[in-house]
Amino acid sequence: MSVRPLLLSLCLGVCAVLPAHADGEVQKLITAADKARLDKYGETRKAALDEAKAGDPAEAKQLDALLAKPLVAFSDKDLTGNWKCRTIKAGGLSPLVIYGWFKCKVSDDGSGWRLEKVSGSQRTKGRFFDDGEKRAIYLGSFTVNEDPAKPYGSGPQSDQVGYAFRNSASEWRIEFPAPNYESKLDIMEFKR
Repeated sequence: MSVRPLLLSLCLGVCAVLPAHADGEVQKLITAADKARLDKYGETRKAALDEAKAGDPAEAKQLDALLAKPLVAFSDKDLTGNWKCRTIKAGGLSPLVIYGWFKCKVSDDGSGWRLEKVSGSQRTKGRFFDDGEKRAIYLGSFTVNEDPAKPYGSGPQSDQVGYAFRNSASEWRIEFPAPNYESKLDIMEFKR
């Protein structure tokens, strides 16, 4: 085989492999609506945080402190175990609402981390996907009270998408742009 056909054959082989790495599993699962929400994440987040400034000054200070924390890599820590978690709603029906703490747990089924909020009236259950060193994508299902979680992809009433960020070994958060209910941005905060 001459060099030219060999190079062409290698190039075609590499090109055939690249899309599988580029789109990843999350790209096969994410709905078009959730992909659009992530595409508009920056502008949605900015608008929500601008509205949040008009909220209670003490709560706005808490939110600012949370968002000012530096981001660290996910790769060197294991998120499995029990966490306390709370939801912060920015923009939308109210400028800013910070709820109390509830219980969440993260498990690893061998294919990655899975989250379940196990107390409180508004719950979530879903899975994380790698999206770089300091960010992950969360695909989940929103439920109320003891209603069973629907599979992700069941529709806009239950589907959730967000970016997860880690601040330390004992603190991290998920930011949900344009959730279906009440706010422009939900931030779920986690602490050990």
